[in-house]
Amino acid sequence: MTLRQLRDIYVSRLADLYPENEIVSIFKIVCEDLLHMSKSDIMIRGEEPLTHLKEEILLRSLETLLAGTPVQHITGIGHFYGHEFKVNEHTLIPRQETEELVQWILDDHKGKQINSILDIGTGSGCIGVSLGNAFAKANSLKPSSKITLLDLSKNTLQVAASNAEAISPEVNFEFKHQDILVTEKLEPFDIIVSNPPYVRELEKPELHKNVLDFDPEMALFVENDDPLVFYRKILELAKDHNNPLVYFEINQYLPEEMKQLAIQLGYEHELRKDLNGNWRMMKCWK
Repeated sequence: MTLRQLRDIYVSRLADLYPENEIVSIFKIVCEDLLHMSKSDIMIRGEEPLTHLKEEILLRSLETLLAGTPVQHITGIGHFYGHEFKVNEHTLIPRQETEELVQWILDDHKGKQINSILDIGTGSGCIGVSLGNAFAKANSLKPSSKITLLDLSKNTLQVAASNAEAISPEVNFEFKHQDILVTEKLEPFDIIVSNPPYVRELEKPELHKNVLDFDPEMALFVENDDPLVFYRKILELAKDHNNPLVYFEINQYLPEEMKQLAIQLGYEHELRKDLNGNWRMMKCWK
């Protein structure tokens, strides 16, 4: 079989799970990450017969995809901000929308020296590691600068540490196993960033099967009656610092509630939409 024939099989058999453009993207990810093909190879070698081994890899991956497994769990890689992050059952899969939060922070601090960053609920480390890498390339970090990646899960922190070492070994990363909800005090940081659990239980029916069945629940869901619990705690911990600056990814359905929380706790704030037009990011400062 040729690559093009197998792509058509993917499109046909996965049609009940994904739209066609997403299936084609998934097929390309499998080819790139498991067959180690370049984007140009995928385009120009579509009519060439595949080896038996490559054909088997693609067909086996298709069967796993049909069971609802995210392609990132098949390849073990999540692509984020130009880097390959290891992912597994302990981590959320990095999302394209979150790259916009990283870019916002980088734009705000272009040309500035960064002493410290705290990434709360780091998961795979995609936010903190991407920031560390970008600031290091921009010569914004000093030898004493520190980026702290905090998470409740030890297994998750192991993944984050592996990604930090692979992507930015020159950056001074610190890894903290800590439950932010029972934390009584935080040391000051130049930047605090968090993409905490924010999906309400009532929103579960909106989620794709591959999110519900494969992403870790504790990294996703909050109770319906207190969906801002993590945001409130983080802002309360930061409010006593000099010039606190906090960036969040937020629930697209709760921008007004986030605005009121910031006002209640005495913060200036800015909300932003993502490229899909959804309220997705917030900056809070004093």
